[in-house]
Amino acid sequence: MVFNCRQCGTCCMYLGDYIVIERQTGPYTFDCECVSTGTGFMAEVDEDKRRIFSDFSFPEKHPSACRFLRPDDDLIRCTIHRDSPAQCKFYRCVVMKVSNAAGNEIGHVTGTLNLHSDDRELRAAWEEMGQKRPKDDADAEEWIAGYLRGKGYRIV
Repeated sequence: MVFNCRQCGTCCMYLGDYIVIERQTGPYTFDCECVSTGTGFMAEVDEDKRRIFSDFSFPEKHPSACRFLRPDDDLIRCTIHRDSPAQCKFYRCVVMKVSNAAGNEIGHVTGTLNLHSDDRELRAAWEEMGQKRPKDDADAEEWIAGYLRGKGYRIV
């Protein structure tokens, strides 16, 4: 299943220390380090995002955010998507949290629309849902949330 990023920026809002800019090598190029792996990489701001990258008010207001994150109308976008480290490319966000009737979180669904839970009843409801859900990811997320609500789960 293809993951479609919502470009909400939530995943990168607290990653300001994750990617460190070692030095700027050109107007839109940087030597960086991925701190968690100690891996150096060269990042170039994507051509189509240079206009938004040039506005530094967002990183000034959000010092914990990744230095390459910028708002673009209603989206918050990675400006080095092409050159971002592997950890960024493989990250899959949580698109919904599932709680039981008492409000205790018992699982979550990632951006790839996979359930992560050890709760047997929730897993059984997920398996029962099976092939009923829409094939198109754009429709499936809302449908899944409605299906789980119908089974008595709370969705956030």
